[in-house]
Amino acid sequence: MASISMNIEMMRVDEVFKSGRTLCWKLLAQFEWPWEALPEIGSFILQVSAGLDTKEYSKCENNVWIHKTAKVAPSAHIGKSVIIGEGAEVRHCAYVRENALIGCGSVVGNSTELKNTILFDEVQVPHFNYVGDSILGYKSHLGAGAITSNVKSDKTLVSVACGDNRIDTGLKKFGAILGDCVEVGCNSVLNPGSVIGAGASVYPLSFVRGFVPANSIYKRQGEVVRRN
Repeated sequence: MASISMNIEMMRVDEVFKSGRTLCWKLLAQFEWPWEALPEIGSFILQVSAGLDTKEYSKCENNVWIHKTAKVAPSAHIGKSVIIGEGAEVRHCAYVRENALIGCGSVVGNSTELKNTILFDEVQVPHFNYVGDSILGYKSHLGAGAITSNVKSDKTLVSVACGDNRIDTGLKKFGAILGDCVEVGCNSVLNPGSVIGAGASVYPLSFVRGFVPANSIYKRQGEVVRRN
């Protein structure tokens, strides 16, 4: 089995996200590590929303902006400081709390909850997902029941493990970073500080912690293979 590189440099913003397909790219491009953007999502949404065109977006109370081509189910809850992009779909009983950017063509499905999160364009979180304090890259997808766990059980600060290296983030709340075109299988748990490289896949029922390299397949803890 070919060895898989666990170089810490592979977790940088420009390595994890190649597409730049998000309204928040200017925010992410300011930082070396993608999780550094998490505390700034709310203030950035306020900044961006001030420049949105009311011919394209409907402005609602609590600084909620919904593109006129987006579909939002009447039963969905939309909190505050939320932008829903062109062609996006927010389905029945979705719970979008605060500080969330839902990219163009993205799907937020039944009973899915979002909080302090960026969904790049064409992201799918369609069935019973929790996505908190996380960033999901272009065309990434969470299978049914997959969640990002954003707080450690002992409430200590989150660090990111990459092989024998570890980066302290200084964050108490940090779920997961998914690169472009990541596929996460059903009922998987992405533990606090998980970073999944672009093009990687995670098997269903997985319990993920730390860094999963780009273009790899995560089968279980300690078994990550290169995609053919």
